[in-house]
Amino acid sequence: MQVDTGLWDVPTHSFTNGDIITEPRINDEIRTPQLRLIGPKGEQVGVVATSVALNLAREANLDLVEVAPNAKPPVAKLIDYGKYKYNEKIKAREARRNQSTAEVKEIRFRLKIDDHDFEVKKGHVERFLNGGDKVKVTIMLRGREQSRPVGGVELLQRLADEVQESGSIESRPRQDGRNIIMVLAPKGKKVQTQSEQRRRGAESRAERQARQAARLNAKREAQTQAVAEAESKLADATANKTSSQKTTSKEGSNA
Repeated sequence: MQVDTGLWDVPTHSFTNGDIITEPRINDEIRTPQLRLIGPKGEQVGVVATSVALNLAREANLDLVEVAPNAKPPVAKLIDYGKYKYNEKIKAREARRNQSTAEVKEIRFRLKIDDHDFEVKKGHVERFLNGGDKVKVTIMLRGREQSRPVGGVELLQRLADEVQESGSIESRPRQDGRNIIMVLAPKGKKVQTQSEQRRRGAESRAERQARQAARLNAKREAQTQAVAEAESKLADATANKTSSQKTTSKEGSNA
C-alpha cells in the first residue's frame, strides 16, 4: 500500500467552540485506537495501536503526526514537528522572495484613436514588454460606443498582432463595465525574480572583485620585477666598480 507521507493536504478539524484548526493532529490529539504508522525515514511500520505509536515517538524524541486522517485506518508519521514547521516557514519565506518582480503597466486607448496616437501608445506597450513587464491595455468606451464593444475588441486584437514579437495575450479582451481590457505578457524574455537578481548581483560583484585582485596582483608583480631589476643593476654596478678598483690598484703596484 502506497501512502503519501507528506503533510501538504491535511484537512482542518474543529473543536466544539467552532475554532478551525489548520494544523494536523499530533501526539495525544490523535484519538483513534489504531493507525497505520510511517517511520521517520518513510518506512512502512504497519498498523499499530495508537498507544504503541505514541510510545515509539517518545522513545525516539519525535512527534506522532496524523497525515491522512480520512484513511482507514488513519495514517500517522514519526517526525520532529517543530523542525518541520520551521522548515516550512523558511520555504514559505523563500517562495515569497522568489515571486516575480514584474510590474503590470497600464495603457489606455480611446476607441476613436488616430493612427499617430496609436503608434505612440503601441511604442509604450512594446517598451514595457521588452523591459519584462506585463501590460494591461484598456479601451475606454463612451456613450453609444458601449453598445458596440466589438470595435474595442478589434482594436485590442490589432494591437496584440502588431506587438506579437514583444508579447502575447495572457488575458483575452473582455468587457469590464464601460471598458474593455486585455493583458499582454512579455514574450521571449525571462522575467527576473528577486533571487535571480540577487544571484546576478553577487556574480557581478565577484567578477569585479576578481578583476580588481588580478590588477592588484599584476601591479605587485610589476613592482617586484622592477625592484629585482634595480637590485640586479645595482649589483652589476657594484661588481664593475670593485673590478675597476682592483685593476687600478694592480696597475699602480706594477708601476
